[in-house]
Amino acid sequence: MKNHINDMLDIGPNCSERFIDADVLAKMNNLDITLAGCSNLSGRYCVARTAPLEHTLFYTLRGQGKLTTISKEYPLVANTLAILPTKQSFEVSIASQQWDVIWLNLANTKRWQHLAMEKAFIIEDQKLEPLHLAMELLYSEPDATLREGIIPILSYYLNATLRGDNQNKTNNRLHNLFQDIEKRLQYDWTIEAMCHQLHYSPPHLHRLCQAQFGKSPIQKLIHLRIERAKSLLLNTRWPVQHIATYVGYTNIFNFSKSFKKLAGVSPSKFRRGQN
Repeated sequence: MKNHINDMLDIGPNCSERFIDADVLAKMNNLDITLAGCSNLSGRYCVARTAPLEHTLFYTLRGQGKLTTISKEYPLVANTLAILPTKQSFEVSIASQQWDVIWLNLANTKRWQHLAMEKAFIIEDQKLEPLHLAMELLYSEPDATLREGIIPILSYYLNATLRGDNQNKTNNRLHNLFQDIEKRLQYDWTIEAMCHQLHYSPPHLHRLCQAQFGKSPIQKLIHLRIERAKSLLLNTRWPVQHIATYVGYTNIFNFSKSFKKLAGVSPSKFRRGQN
């Protein structure tokens, strides 16, 4: 992970990239794709973007890349789909001798607004070779009539992967759970309590939270508690002990330890440093 990410475009001579023509993409306005391409990478390759306005997708076909964000590093291995939400700075680089990947930029429109999550997330065990072949054909086929027959394949796999009804329902259920948690941070939230509310098993809830938030359920809970504590420290004169209790900590030592781990300083220093 990095403290700051600056825009970078460092592509060596052994890298091959095929951009789908802008006119072709314009005819797929129902998919809101702004840029797309297929890449066979080797040697020197590093691309970084600062707070991009689009969502970015990377699907690894072969080899391995590396995704770096402000908060985490992710290995990009074969059959994984990396989803980088809008306004989230990132850097991608090659991490093996060869990295074959397809990538798409999706406009931040209503169609793809559900991708605007807090952090990048990785979907494993995806089988998107047909999507890759469709993109290669859209690049290489000169006949516009034949290209029209390829577009439904691209549309199907994007929608099935990113907009499936089951996935949307799952995302909404998770959103509702943590919205409820945020309203009642003082409650003794446990994994069992969360699972009872959603009727999920603990491993299933853990996987879903990692995919959507990049955090375990407990890490997400702690994040919400500390963010609320920061706000109260800055905007009230409440004693630290009262704030700790309000956000769900009965032990001031545990609160201070969690706060310092996420904020880098103790609650008292955070309050003094912001005034």
